[in-house]
Amino acid sequence: MAISDENNPTMVKPTNVQGGAGMGTRKFGGVETRNNRRALGVINQNLVGGSHPFPCVVNKRGLSEANGICDKNLQIPAHRPITRKFAAQIASSQQNRSEENKKAKIAAEEFSIWEDIPLTDVEENEAAKDQPVPMSLEQTETVTNDKNQMEVEMEDIFEETIIDIDGDDAKNPLAVVEYVQDLFASYRKMEGCSCVSPDYMAQQFDINEKMRSILIDWLIEVHHKFELREETLFLTVNLIDRFLEKQGVVRKKLQLVGLVAMLLACKYEEVSVPLVDDFVFISDKAYSRKEVLEMERMMLNTLQFNMSVPTAYVFMRRYLKAAQSDRKLELLSFFLVELCLVEYEMLKFPPSFIAAAAIYTAQTTLYGVQQWSKTCEWHTSYSEDQLMECSRSIVSYHQKAATGKLTGVHRKYSTSKFGYAAKCDPAHFLVQTQQQ
Repeated sequence: MAISDENNPTMVKPTNVQGGAGMGTRKFGGVETRNNRRALGVINQNLVGGSHPFPCVVNKRGLSEANGICDKNLQIPAHRPITRKFAAQIASSQQNRSEENKKAKIAAEEFSIWEDIPLTDVEENEAAKDQPVPMSLEQTETVTNDKNQMEVEMEDIFEETIIDIDGDDAKNPLAVVEYVQDLFASYRKMEGCSCVSPDYMAQQFDINEKMRSILIDWLIEVHHKFELREETLFLTVNLIDRFLEKQGVVRKKLQLVGLVAMLLACKYEEVSVPLVDDFVFISDKAYSRKEVLEMERMMLNTLQFNMSVPTAYVFMRRYLKAAQSDRKLELLSFFLVELCLVEYEMLKFPPSFIAAAAIYTAQTTLYGVQQWSKTCEWHTSYSEDQLMECSRSIVSYHQKAATGKLTGVHRKYSTSKFGYAAKCDPAHFLVQTQQQ
């Protein structure tokens, strides 16, 4: 009985089967075997239908390109013939791959967003997508985008921003963070009404600017001896100027006006108010108690009991917070602004402007130029160029504060309690501004 298989390389026959040597038969142990290369060659010729001296190579290429059975990713040995079983495996593999590609394409189309564009544009876009993009162009575009993004990020880092100075006081009910912006906007409107004319002294017939300066310099010493609050001094000066603008005063009553203005400021600002007798005593009993009370009545009627006015102190506290000041900057700023209280010519500037100029001058004196940040400019609404002229005047007052007769402010700020702020060298400001 003969066993035959196309895929089996040998055929086993009984020993009585005869075959010539031309048929390629051999005997091994009584068993005659025949080489099947010729039979496979016939199979290959039947599959392809052509005659080629190397049928295996021709048939593999023909099936791959013409019939589309083989897959390019499937490696086929050159010496292996394509039988029916092997061809069926190739066809099955190709069919599974085509189904996977079809499913992936359908899934991609389900998530695609189609817009109302002409079909010609769609075809052009699809044709452009089919064309490969050179790797050099892709890499160049990526590097350029990364570089531009890095430059934008660096600009954001170094760009100065406005700091929220009220963020830390959100839980402090005394800071009234919800209303602080509206409050200072109202103060800026009110300061115009609380300011006096810069030449009101021309209406006075018996006093002058120098007498006013002497009075305020003396009141600064009285304020320091009584250990009163800082806002009391600023309100005192405001009451004196507003009263002298509307009421003529003889020179021997000018000191009484100053004492009564401080008494009223103490009643408005202080918790523990000095007695009337204390003011009589500090004036070396130049005035009686009755004269003090009569002047108090006259002053209140003249000012129409209007005591709520924004002074430079109110703006000083806000602007120092915007400048993120330390103790040294704060003391020097108050030293400079108190020098401005003594000078009559500084009445031409509103209180907010004087406060901003004093802080800017102190910053430049201590730390050099370019200390006026965007935060300070935004909260004060004054730029560095606007403050420069006033700052130069303040520096001139600082230079002559230790000389002459009006040295009350300098002596006050030359003590350890005020950090020896008066001893700071004002020439540093001039050097810095000249370099700028």
